[in-house]
Amino acid sequence: MSLLSRPTRRFDYVADGAAIYDESFATIRREARFAHLPADAERVAVRMVHGTGQTDLTDDLVIHPRLVSAARGALEAGAPIITDAHMVASGVTRKRLPRDNEVLCALHDPRTPDIAMLMGTTRSAAALSLLEDRFEGAVVAIGNAPTALFHLLEMLLDGAPRPAAIVGCPVGFIGAAESKQALEDVDLDIPYLTVRGRRGGSAMTASALNALAQEQE
Repeated sequence: MSLLSRPTRRFDYVADGAAIYDESFATIRREARFAHLPADAERVAVRMVHGTGQTDLTDDLVIHPRLVSAARGALEAGAPIITDAHMVASGVTRKRLPRDNEVLCALHDPRTPDIAMLMGTTRSAAALSLLEDRFEGAVVAIGNAPTALFHLLEMLLDGAPRPAAIVGCPVGFIGAAESKQALEDVDLDIPYLTVRGRRGGSAMTASALNALAQEQE
């Protein structure tokens, strides 16, 4: 078979990229529920559903009324995105960022393992401490480790610089639901987005960041 020839068509499926994109978003809007979310957060929710394939995800989303304006305003002002996982950082579509914003993750910093050992916590959590001086006005996104979200909240309660917004969607069976409930319950007056329960992850978090970076779908 030639490199430029396609294989014999044997299945009935849509192959046009633009049509797939348009119909995907139309399907999400038909099947998912958005009435409980802030009006300006619908496109964020749609992108998160698109990134997971789960239309019932919106039922578990909790989005602060000022989340979209705070996060988008921070990014438009040039603020960085700080995250706990390189998979989240890799999922951010750079061309959507309004100011070529930095996307920072210190997980692979050579100092991180020693800090984690000294603190008695995970590397994902310890890596956040290395970026504390960049917190002020940033968008902090936790998409992997519940320990990182707990650590972030504890840092902020101890007086760490305050980010403009928090996207807290760690995934897992140990601590994920609890860390996100803590984000809801703690009194920090920082706009946030989270998804209740065990669901979360890098794709979901990156999808939220991409929607916050640019209103255009």
